[in-house]
This record gives sequence, C-alpha cells and structure tokens, in this order.
Amino acid sequence: MTAATRATIDPVTGLLRGVRQVLSPHFNRRPQGQQPDLIVVHGISLPPGEYGERWVDRFFCGNLPPDAHPYFAKIASLRVSAHAMIARDGCITQYVSFHERAWHAGESSYAGRSGCNDFSIGIELEGGDDAPYEDAQYVVLADLIKALRNVYVELTHDRIAGHNDIAPGRKSDPGLLFDWSHLQRLLAHR
Repeated sequence: MTAATRATIDPVTGLLRGVRQVLSPHFNRRPQGQQPDLIVVHGISLPPGEYGERWVDRFFCGNLPPDAHPYFAKIASLRVSAHAMIARDGCITQYVSFHERAWHAGESSYAGRSGCNDFSIGIELEGGDDAPYEDAQYVVLADLIKALRNVYVELTHDRIAGHNDIAPGRKSDPGLLFDWSHLQRLLAHR
C-alpha cells in the first residue's frame, strides 16, 4: 500500500488488505475481552540511521544475524515485534494481526495503565530521532489510523502516543522531529 491507496482491514483476521505481510512469531493473545484503545507511534531503522534494508523484517521475526553489524549483536536476541511498519516511501509491511498483542511497547504505561502491549497497536515508522519523517509516511499513517478507528471503536482521536510517551526516559522515538501537528491535520481532514 502506498500513499495513493486507502487502508482496509479485514475485520475477521485483523490483517490489512493489499500490503506486504511478514508475519512475526513474536505475539500472543490480548487479555480476555481487551480491545485496542491506544495507538503507539514508533521510529526504527536498522542499523541505526540506515534505511531500505530488510533487517527490520529479520529483527521482528527473530532471525537477525548478530554478526551482520556491530549493533545487531546487542539486539539480535530480543523478541520484539510491531503490528506494522511504514517505510520511507509510504509502503506498509504488517507483522502482527491488529487483533493480537504485538511486543512493541516493553515496560510501559499510559494514563495510569501499565503494560501497554495489552491494549495498544504499535506502528513503526522507518526513521529515527535525528531525521524528519517523509510526508508519504504521515499520509499513510493517518489513513491507517482512520482504518483502525473503523474497526476498533475504542481508538478515539486522543488515543495516540509516541513510544517516548509510554516509556519516558527509556525510549525517545519517534523523536522530536516527528510532526504531531501535521498528523493531527491529516486526521482531521475527511
């Protein structure tokens, strides 16, 4: 899916239609009766500051080679995932069904509730703290959020946070260069 197409989610499977699927084994069920009511925006690049490689796929699937880059030796044993990632060109890859609990938040809390993986959807943007995100990423992110709100009614307009908001001091993404106002304008546009 690119910025020119509209995101649609299969309400039975929780999978996006028409996007690249690289399904991760790093997920489990949400607590009984728990529906997602928070979207967490992340930023990722592997190795840090490099884009366009398939290392994120391998990281989220648990087969990142620790000897392929010095940074990978630190993270290769981690078992993490996200529901989806939006590349710099606006293309989406989905890793975990939105119905399931992806392992993206780690130790976290939001509005007095801990364990954000239980009740959130994690969306990665290919990027980092020190570079602006691409307009195509904002457009696709807004479109994806609108599609998620059509399936998960608990995802209201004020239920979007950065990883830094739910894990302050531990995480800094999506970074100070993420333009929250731009995202809000795109979400308000019908």
